Amino acid sequence: MVTDGQRANLIFIFGDEHRRQSVACYGNPDVQTPTLDRLAAEGVRFTHAYANMAVCTPSRGSLLTGCWPQRHRAIGNDLPVAPTSPSIAKALNAEGYACAYVGKWHLGGIPRSRFIPPGPERLGFDAFWAAWNCHHQYFQPKYHLDTPDPVVLEGAYEPIVQTDLTLDWLDRHHQEAPDQPWCLFLSYGPPHSPYRPLPPGLEDTYDPAALTLRPNCEDTPRAREDLAGYYAHTTALDQQIARLLAYLEETGQLDDTLVVYSSDHGTLLESHGHRFKQWPYEEAIGLPLLMRFGSRLPRGQANDTLIGVVDYASTLLGLLGVDVPAAMQGRDLSALIGDTTGAPSGAEPARSVYLLEATACDQAAAQGMIPWRGVRTERYTYARNVDGPWMLFDNAADPYQLHNLVEDPNASSARAALEAETQAWMAAIGDVLEPIDAFMAREGLAALWGEREAFLHRDGNMSGTPRG
Repeated sequence: MVTDGQRANLIFIFGDEHRRQSVACYGNPDVQTPTLDRLAAEGVRFTHAYANMAVCTPSRGSLLTGCWPQRHRAIGNDLPVAPTSPSIAKALNAEGYACAYVGKWHLGGIPRSRFIPPGPERLGFDAFWAAWNCHHQYFQPKYHLDTPDPVVLEGAYEPIVQTDLTLDWLDRHHQEAPDQPWCLFLSYGPPHSPYRPLPPGLEDTYDPAALTLRPNCEDTPRAREDLAGYYAHTTALDQQIARLLAYLEETGQLDDTLVVYSSDHGTLLESHGHRFKQWPYEEAIGLPLLMRFGSRLPRGQANDTLIGVVDYASTLLGLLGVDVPAAMQGRDLSALIGDTTGAPSGAEPARSVYLLEATACDQAAAQGMIPWRGVRTERYTYARNVDGPWMLFDNAADPYQLHNLVEDPNASSARAALEAETQAWMAAIGDVLEPIDAFMAREGLAALWGEREAFLHRDGNMSGTPRG
């Protein structure tokens, strides 16, 4: 997509557990997200972006490596990503980029406080590193630099600290190497739970009683309180992103920078009777995806290309004019971004996004989930588990997924077609639907998985912080 020979910058910003339905420009009038709305107005808003695996570690691994979890090996929460994996940072390093990472990592295995040393485990983010493997204590920010000594800041709000770190590095790089292109990934912890304490200055922004709950969510005080906190943290992130855009604008870098906002997965927040993710429901898999790239992308366009997190790395490289490594499994969909009349020559829209849950661990397993596979097409959501077809929703007729059609005889042709699509995906990537213990044994991960399970059972929820 870069046609003038100039290598553009990339800043990829993502919240944790931020679902598409909680951004104003996606049709939610309750939540205040003026900066994200600006990105949509000045760029492309994707309407069909999905988490292929709606849980933190596997999704983050796919986001950075462009590979399915079975390939990058972080198939479940708190498993380490394979350091030999390809990555977007490695590909950009080879083109002379300086690549930096700030915020939550969650690809370093156990313990969650583990220091990620300089070298292969950082997947090519070598120019600057200010990250913590995983925690959700937003008023006790923590990060490692290049030594095992942690930096802990009591009382500060973590997204503000992470934005400060980002701006400091961007300014240093701009002063010291203004002609070197850069890539920076900024990974915020919110709006992932816990939702209290509320962000500074936003304590009274959202009245739980005044919020509109989704029709698939039971109206309870807890659901309202959680949603108010979730929105407050979302607005807090929006305010920090505004600072980043202001800096890029002030330094003349904004229009030469591909600015992207998304998330690793969504969350249910009591929709369908569940609090967390890992389910095929739209609240768990549906992501905001916004891209602004100066004159290189259209302004104010809604793009209905089906895109999964595993496609992000390849697509971003395509937009930057950088060759996609052969080892990446995600699709380069850059040729479909900006097109308004159909696919340009040589590019075909995907029929579906492949969805999977390989481990069904943590809270999901406690609620009766077992591993499943499925697809999201433009119209349908389909999932099957080891016992057979499990969910089928016609999202055009039933956008809140209130009517499971999986046993409806009138949906038999759609069910058969979607099962065939799921099986085709499984065959294409060599995936096998099986119980977690069988998978781990077959993949040689049984010992590592056992260590992870023992650690989490011994330490519980990491001193009160949520998993994921």
